[in-house]
Amino acid sequence: MKNFNGEALFLDRADINTDEIIPAKYLIEITKDALQPHLFEALRLEGFDPAQDIAGKRVVITRANFGCGSSREHAPWALETNGINVVIAESFARIFRQNMFNGGMLAIDLPAEQIDRLFACFGSAPAQVTTNFDAGRLQISGSGQSLEFEFEIGAFNRDLVKAGGWVAYADQKY
Repeated sequence: MKNFNGEALFLDRADINTDEIIPAKYLIEITKDALQPHLFEALRLEGFDPAQDIAGKRVVITRANFGCGSSREHAPWALETNGINVVIAESFARIFRQNMFNGGMLAIDLPAEQIDRLFACFGSAPAQVTTNFDAGRLQISGSGQSLEFEFEIGAFNRDLVKAGGWVAYADQKY
């Protein structure tokens, strides 16, 4: 299983689409690693500089409808190659969410009130996320505060994540 712990990157906007995650012009790349320097380069968000703000982050916390747009697998791959294996949002585009699970990564839905609370408590200061996958719990800590939340993932997607993604799952099962 991948590492689901680390420092959070807060992206305070809804409807971040796959072209903002990884621009379409990079879909010709033949390795995941070639996507690495281009993560979020098309995302326009006040105060956000992908060249400075992504390094060392392991979790994205954002608003509703993350990963909308096209169904490309490259968007989760660009996150993964940057060491980001968890996205926490109010909601996800359906295909993006499944592409995360297919890659052995976590797409965690939290209600809007909990996302609002995360931004209020930690959005402007460093925050660490600790994930207890088996218990379905998240802990977010920073600035002398700590919050815990529960999350649910369906049985099949849990199996995909535990296996490390669809290919590893298929190798184990078939």
